[in-house]
Amino acid sequence: MKLYETTLPGGATLRGWLRDETESMPGYNTRPAVLVVPGGGYCHVADREGDPVAAQFFAAGYNVFLLTYNVADTPDKAPLHFIPLRDAAGALLHLRRHAAELRVDPARVAICGFSAGGHLAASTAMLAADVEADLGLQPGETIADAQPNAVILSYPVITAGPYAHAGSIDTLAGDDAALHAHFSLENQVRPGLPPFFIWHTVEDELVPTQNSLLLASSLQAAGVPYELHLFPHGAHGSSLCTHEVNYPIRRNIAWMPLCIDWLDETFGYRCREAF
Repeated sequence: MKLYETTLPGGATLRGWLRDETESMPGYNTRPAVLVVPGGGYCHVADREGDPVAAQFFAAGYNVFLLTYNVADTPDKAPLHFIPLRDAAGALLHLRRHAAELRVDPARVAICGFSAGGHLAASTAMLAADVEADLGLQPGETIADAQPNAVILSYPVITAGPYAHAGSIDTLAGDDAALHAHFSLENQVRPGLPPFFIWHTVEDELVPTQNSLLLASSLQAAGVPYELHLFPHGAHGSSLCTHEVNYPIRRNIAWMPLCIDWLDETFGYRCREAF
């Protein structure tokens, strides 16, 4: 295993875990990648949605990266506006710019976000053009180089409407009504977006399930492929739903194997198959 760490323009940090390059497995020296984006209401970055999640994708054969993006950890830093989006889109762009060095397949880069990190992950697919001027695109690059090929969302913040997690949206947009509407992602869905995997719990009282349902409805209407799983029990922020993350919920553990199978199929990746 090779470890990787860099600081992105603007101060966000990117840590990576790369599978070893070998002569005996030449077909897997370049691998698909997953960028993990923890939640935290845009006020902090939740540890339990970082390393433990990255380890699961790494074990499944992916090169994995963890983004620590800029948040409003003190009141004077809010509203953040497009700063987190610049960080996340910039991280995806960095992975593609350094794909050869990192042994990443630039056509198979997924983003996996939790809660407010889910809002940020989905925003990279829908709103990256808003930060194009901040990314410093080089000749031959397009905004698509700063967008994912697949999106994984865990109990995501999506809407700025009646079912909003007001804290996340307010930290981004302040009292700007137009920006609130802009960050209501169910209204930003369009044909041609990458496929989505979404899971949520019905009992989530912090970020209501309607966030995922509104997104799924918009994806359906736009003809964007998606897979949605709703589990009846479990609080918000349950991450892997294991003892390690202090949210053990036996049935909900299934989301990660389901997600990896979906991602393998989406990317045509056959790392774990024995035949």
